[in-house]
Amino acid sequence: MGKHVLAVGEALVDIVRRPDGSTARHPGGSLANVALTLGRLGREVRLTTWLGQDERGATVRAWLDESRVALSAGSEGAAHTSVAQATLDASGSATYEFDLEWRVPDGAAADSDTLAVHTGSIAAVLAPGAADVRTLVDAARATSTITYDPNARPVLMGSAEQARPRIEELVALADVVKVSDEDLAWLAPEVAPLDVARAWVHDLGAAVVVVTFGGAGSTAVARSGEVTVASRKVEVVDTVGAGDSFMGALLDGLWSADLLGAARRDALRAVDLGTLERLLTRCAAVAAVTVSRAGANPPWAHELAATDDVTQDTEEVR
Repeated sequence: MGKHVLAVGEALVDIVRRPDGSTARHPGGSLANVALTLGRLGREVRLTTWLGQDERGATVRAWLDESRVALSAGSEGAAHTSVAQATLDASGSATYEFDLEWRVPDGAAADSDTLAVHTGSIAAVLAPGAADVRTLVDAARATSTITYDPNARPVLMGSAEQARPRIEELVALADVVKVSDEDLAWLAPEVAPLDVARAWVHDLGAAVVVVTFGGAGSTAVARSGEVTVASRKVEVVDTVGAGDSFMGALLDGLWSADLLGAARRDALRAVDLGTLERLLTRCAAVAAVTVSRAGANPPWAHELAATDDVTQDTEEVR
């Protein structure tokens, strides 16, 4: 594999329960969804995860293979493949319950061809794998851009007071953070989301923090200033994987802008607002396709051309 992004974290099967009582099963997992988005957008991507060699694991592997996502060695060492149960409300928004185990395979690491390491969600906080994620990310800073999405799952992360130090530790290691307003409302309920983002940039050292606001769009906070882009108006089927596809599109855009890799860290810190606006516009287009169909099903690169004339307005992206 040549120059690539390394995603580190969970891959699993989503069991989606809809308001009408029907049930569907889809491969998923936050980090797997990010990797899948990158693969479909034509990027080289490798996923370090923890799958079982069972029927569900075979389903996830076939899903990743189809979208050109390579698995790191050792990623199929789990006793069984994890499961997330997503319950949808009438608006298509999901709440989750989990049956999972998370470990980082032995020997997992970035290499000299790894432009970026992305992690977050369950993998970054759930023992025993979380400590190894922290070690891997810390080592990768020498060669790679670090990106992070807290993608909070309170049912697994404990209280906000327990989770906040672990999340802020990873923010301090990251160059780029993507976070939803819902996550920030849980982590810091008394603080405006953009004030948290500003603190993560100016106090904790991130180059860029992107906050997604559902139907109100997204805002990027950087040292050069702030820019907001509206979401796109689509008919929402469900929001499963929407934020992950946004994150994948953000990595894709940073790659196109030549802002990935440790050697580009200073350029990333100096990124201009015009570049950030273009990045967020692309992310909105990718997320809009994802929410318009069931499950974590982000677009392929050729599908995005069909969205060019869609009016940017509102839709649900978390």
